[in-house]
Amino acid sequence: MIDFGQVSREEFLKEYWQKKPLLIKHALPNFISPLSPDELAGLSFEEEFESRVVKGSTQKNDWSLENGPFQDDYFESVPQNDWTLLIQGVDKHILEVCRLIEEFDFIPRWRFDDVMISFAAKGGSVGPHFDHYDVFLLQGHGRRQWQISSIDCTPNNYVKNSQLRIMESFQEEDTFITEPGDILYVPPGIAHHGTSIDSECITLSFGYRSYSATEMMETLDLKPHKPNKDYYIDPNWLIDIGNSEISNSAINQALELLNIDQLPAEFFGCFVTRLDPFDQQKLNEMMAFEEPIEIEESTTYILSPICRIAYQMIETELHVFINGESFDTELFDQDRLIKFCNTRVIKINHQSTLLAKKLSSLHLIEKISNHN
Repeated sequence: MIDFGQVSREEFLKEYWQKKPLLIKHALPNFISPLSPDELAGLSFEEEFESRVVKGSTQKNDWSLENGPFQDDYFESVPQNDWTLLIQGVDKHILEVCRLIEEFDFIPRWRFDDVMISFAAKGGSVGPHFDHYDVFLLQGHGRRQWQISSIDCTPNNYVKNSQLRIMESFQEEDTFITEPGDILYVPPGIAHHGTSIDSECITLSFGYRSYSATEMMETLDLKPHKPNKDYYIDPNWLIDIGNSEISNSAINQALELLNIDQLPAEFFGCFVTRLDPFDQQKLNEMMAFEEPIEIEESTTYILSPICRIAYQMIETELHVFINGESFDTELFDQDRLIKFCNTRVIKINHQSTLLAKKLSSLHLIEKISNHN
């Protein structure tokens, strides 16, 4: 668990989460990036990774975007300065990166989206921008300057006719320097501009999902009386909440967002565990072309990092949601299911074999030794 220093986890959740930025110095002492610059470049050559390169700077105000996968010799021709490589969803493929998410388990795990890792040359940046989601920015290698602003964070302030969502006007209110092991937390709607101040800079971005009222209403096939551009806001989280449990307070927040009295019982769990299109396509390909893994005695399996899982107690009955669908819990022990949801691990013995076989048949688990 990350070290907040003089700020307790309780204070962070109450005073900072979704409210204001916080620089956490030495959050992970002696942290070393799990991937080197060369390894990140190698990932950008592979089709299973979403990768892109942003070139430009605020000084020149000339930005460009290129999407991967890239050719093996691509980086031989990039400029010396002012460019950034970004690799999305690295936690879905690299177990060491996936396990870093456990450092943030004071936030319910179903809220988590993915880990993006960036490499930046000196001056490298993606420009000043704001997002609708929460993010923890962990410095992995080198140093980065972060400028923060709450001023004019609106879509009308984007640079026109650009592929990138870069703010046209950015008025810095605070500046931080992050070094390896430091974390900068940025809540939704706060602009941030990170610039590498070293020749090699690696930053790991732990992003959390945003849920718009419009998206929820479209999924429910509801017609709002007037446009609702708001986003879901978390309740006040408690430290001891199960890290995959959907609480009643979360459901109440969704009801308030949508201004309705009730939701279909399993809607929210299915909605928040849906895969994004890129991951859904990969899962579909696995189910179509790969055989389920064989379950072996005395072996440990994990929920595939591509998968999303949550559970909810609805009128004392356990409901489990995986990848946007309700999982049939009828044949399985409730405590064992909850433990699997929270740990994402299942150790095979005579009590767990049936559940493991069911999960395997749906391509939801994999053997730890098979995960790179």
